[in-house]
Amino acid sequence: MTVPALPTGTYQVLSYDYVADILDRRDPYRPAHLEHALAARRRGELVNIGAVGTPPVGALLVFVDLPAAEVEAYAQADPYLLAGLVTGYRVQPWTVVV
Repeated sequence: MTVPALPTGTYQVLSYDYVADILDRRDPYRPAHLEHALAARRRGELVNIGAVGTPPVGALLVFVDLPAAEVEAYAQADPYLLAGLVTGYRVQPWTVVV
């Protein structure tokens, strides 16, 4: 079995905390939120993104070769955060082992 390789580089993880009723409130902001993520993906900065929990309580976004300050700027410009759907976030380095 072949295991696909992740991009090499330095990783940062952006963790979001969502409002309790995110599923009820996100629809007006979702297209812009996804376009924000896709733009970072097209630039080669965003490796993966996804919600955490059922129902979602937050999200994880993995960036490669992007300084923490730029990940912070990404979060500050995210339509979900601007709309008050993200109640808190953290940017942390991620050391990939496997």
